[in-house]
Amino acid sequence: MPQTILTLSTRGQGLYEFTDQADAFVSVSGQEEGLLTVFVRHTSCSLLIQENADPDVRTDLLAFFRRLVPPASDPSMGWVVHRDEGPDDMPAHIKSALTQVSIGIPVARGRLMLGTWQGIYLFEHRDRPHRREIVLHLSP
Repeated sequence: MPQTILTLSTRGQGLYEFTDQADAFVSVSGQEEGLLTVFVRHTSCSLLIQENADPDVRTDLLAFFRRLVPPASDPSMGWVVHRDEGPDDMPAHIKSALTQVSIGIPVARGRLMLGTWQGIYLFEHRDRPHRREIVLHLSP
């Protein structure tokens, strides 16, 4: 069963597409059918399958999550106890809990079965740059 770890460098909060790397991994595997499991090995970022044609979608998603879960320094977040790593830390954990850390994508004819406008994204929830590890595992 083919498996690899991708390392993505982020520049702070945002959506970082890695569809091409996942597609290349599947292609090189030579496997025609199966399931690609994508798993991020962190608790303050997550994964999304989202539209990759219009960048306004990413802009609006970031704005929505900022409104939904503001920094711990915001007065509405006074209840937050975990503040050891700064005002973006606990909100990052909450955003990760609301999204997902693992995604399964069917593979057929040696290709990811994503829709026309779908891309795979690392959703970084922290303000600082990070190096994130993403496991790609292809099962028959």
